Amino acid sequence: MAERPEVTDEILSREALTELRRRLALLHDSAVEQFYRDAYARCAPVAGRVVKARAIQELVTAWKLLRQWRAKR
Repeated sequence: MAERPEVTDEILSREALTELRRRLALLHDSAVEQFYRDAYARCAPVAGRVVKARAIQELVTAWKLLRQWRAKR
């Protein structure tokens, strides 16, 4: 039977997520969209690779901010 790969994953703390959100909020819309696209690319499924939790946290944080900005328009 195949073994699961051991994942040593760096997870962002609540404080780090808050700081990331604050830094993203200071950027222009296009810069946040680029950050989102980069995070999305890091989360793309690739055979034999496990997506890191940090990449997903960054993707979701950028997505939430973009969604919030679009709801205000």
